[in-house]
Amino acid sequence: MKVIVVLALCVTLFHHGYSNSLDSCQGRCGYGTDNNFSCQCNPSCERYGDCCSDYVETCKAGATSCKGRCGEKYNSQNECHCNSKCAQYKNCCSDYADLCDGDAGGGGSGVITDAEIKAISETLFVLDSNKASASELIIDPQVLVPDSETSAKDDLASKPLFRFVNEEALFSRPTYAAFLAVLDNYNRMTGTAEDFSPQQLAEQEAFVKETMSNTELGRELFAFFYTKGVYASEEDFLYDLKMMWFGLYSRNNNKMDSSGFEHIFAGEIKGGKVSGFHNWIQFYLLEKRGKLNYYSHSFNGPWVSYPDVMGMQFMWEGYYKQVGSAVIGCSPEFDFALYSLCYITRPGKQCRLSLGGKELIIQTYTWDKTLYGDGKKFIGSAFPATPRN
Repeated sequence: MKVIVVLALCVTLFHHGYSNSLDSCQGRCGYGTDNNFSCQCNPSCERYGDCCSDYVETCKAGATSCKGRCGEKYNSQNECHCNSKCAQYKNCCSDYADLCDGDAGGGGSGVITDAEIKAISETLFVLDSNKASASELIIDPQVLVPDSETSAKDDLASKPLFRFVNEEALFSRPTYAAFLAVLDNYNRMTGTAEDFSPQQLAEQEAFVKETMSNTELGRELFAFFYTKGVYASEEDFLYDLKMMWFGLYSRNNNKMDSSGFEHIFAGEIKGGKVSGFHNWIQFYLLEKRGKLNYYSHSFNGPWVSYPDVMGMQFMWEGYYKQVGSAVIGCSPEFDFALYSLCYITRPGKQCRLSLGGKELIIQTYTWDKTLYGDGKKFIGSAFPATPRN
């Protein structure tokens, strides 16, 4: 009699305990078919009718969250991912860093912390030997407006922003020359496909190599990523930079009309207004040619020397930019390195840097509609996030 009772109890426990674990999607969302389980938790289960009872609640409702999914296997059908390589491929769910041990570090074996990002940004700040000096660059910010007035489109500055730039001293340097060679290769109107010549494609490669391989600043950035396991070689590093920055995608009318580099450094026109445009050299060149009219600024950073950070209002040949924030006076390699650092370590998030002991926040965005390589995401945008009252 006692044996029968024990057996009955075991059966009851099985059906209400162990069996329930096999019938649940907790911690299993996105996995492939597993015959060890009595039901499935992948997108195909809806078609085959073998989903667990909590599939919709657990997996579909949380499809863009890492809740209950940390460390899961890669599944191409998932909208975003929660494993150790998602940061490297820039396809993590937005709460990955918060829920999965803060592992935002590019897919290597180590975790890249905010403190480490601030430390490497301070190192890059010191190594920016090609930044403009006070004698090489003079600006005239003029009117400071509150955030509430940036949409007014009022020209409050009677003079240009850039009073003097020593082009002979700055633009003859190899990284500046490589940057300028790429900068004029774009059509600013979205919806118009970009068509690069072999020479222009070579200029893109030359820029990446000149800034990241031929400067101490660039080599230091690679060394940082290498030690964190993000890139196995400099070749991998340079190739990934070229793809994420210069790979084309469509912002309008299904035309291959945009890239991270064009959007951030050259600027674009979309929906009747300026889109992107976060580079001081492009601003200076267009202002000098009479194609850009500086209106005011809504933010001026705490730095007393270059690089500095400003949020500008301006009109670019009939198109307005409400706040075009940029790092002023830095070298092209410094700009390129900061945005790359933040995009690789904090894709789609705010990235906290430290420059000369003062915090700078860079906001990055991923381009989610198309991919490159093995499921990696292009750069959508990156810019200095100006503080708000």
